[in-house]
Amino acid sequence: MKRNIIIVFLLAFSLFTAAQQKNYLIVGTYTGGKSEGIYVYTFNSSDGSYKEASHIKTSNPSFVTISPDQKFVYAVLENADNKGKGGEISAFSFDRSSGTLTYINQQPTGGDHPCYVETDKTGKWVVAGNYSSGSLSVLPVNKDGSLGAATDHIQHQGSGFNKQRQEKPHVHCTLFSSDNKFLFVPDLGIDKVMIYAFDAQTGKLTPTSRPFAKSVDGAGPRHFTFHPGNKYAYLIEELSGTVVTYQYKNGKLKTVQRISTMPAGDTSFAGSADIHVSPDGKFLYASNRANSNTIAIFSINSKNGKLTAIGHQPTMGKTPRNFNFDPSGNYLLVGNQNSDEIVIFKRDKNTGLLSDSGKGIEVGKPVCLKWISLL
Repeated sequence: MKRNIIIVFLLAFSLFTAAQQKNYLIVGTYTGGKSEGIYVYTFNSSDGSYKEASHIKTSNPSFVTISPDQKFVYAVLENADNKGKGGEISAFSFDRSSGTLTYINQQPTGGDHPCYVETDKTGKWVVAGNYSSGSLSVLPVNKDGSLGAATDHIQHQGSGFNKQRQEKPHVHCTLFSSDNKFLFVPDLGIDKVMIYAFDAQTGKLTPTSRPFAKSVDGAGPRHFTFHPGNKYAYLIEELSGTVVTYQYKNGKLKTVQRISTMPAGDTSFAGSADIHVSPDGKFLYASNRANSNTIAIFSINSKNGKLTAIGHQPTMGKTPRNFNFDPSGNYLLVGNQNSDEIVIFKRDKNTGLLSDSGKGIEVGKPVCLKWISLL
């Protein structure tokens, strides 16, 4: 009897462990060409294998986010009507058993070319950033996962040093703090990370006492992320190809370092895009597009959050707009937008360095990678 119980326990444990190694990869794309919308893959973290589970047709779902309970997916539709109100955001339910998405509804984002979307920690609010219009909107989430009409809208003002790229505001990211009390909004056009206090009861955003962190003129703030310990935050600047390290506390940012993402001697335009800290908090990764097509790799000083460059991994493709770790941290997947492939790199957790796994997912213009647990 005792032997049978042990066998059953070991079998259950092995099945649970195997399930933990499998997750869903959700891929946002630019449509046209080889892509039709949002793609869903099963991904095995034990060997880097994958299989398409489904896809759903929709127009330019360039950035997606997952609800905290993983039951819903929200995607911006990066379109425009050239009147400032052409963008939309769609809501989908997600079936974890089959890996399929079902359309629920969509709402206007209040601006053109929305390029970023995020849910708050309660799952009751969604915020979308409109690139071309330089604005952001807060939308309520109903109990069935559907979206209501926007309840708050903020229009940024101003311009920047680069007259071609910074002729007006360009919101590029909307990221909540871990305590859900603040929203950080890098604006490429005005060289500022705008900081808003967030009321999770009403969905209202208000400027904080220190309403922004200023970047160097012409730097072009793009994406923003926090260290897992929440003592530090990091900003990728697209136009200058730099990462800014901040000390972070209670909605306030203090600059402590600014470092290049480019390989030594490479003076070409960086076109930096995405930034992520490894799950263990030891390494930071940043993507460079344009001519470089590399992932810059930095070690993180645990005492002060400062970065030290330790390598540059060619992405084996063109235009790495977005990348992400698999949930195990064993792999880093890079969406090469202009070569229609997600390249799968192995990640050495001790050194932080990347190596080619020999695997890649062919999909048209991949530009956003997110994860949903299979369990």
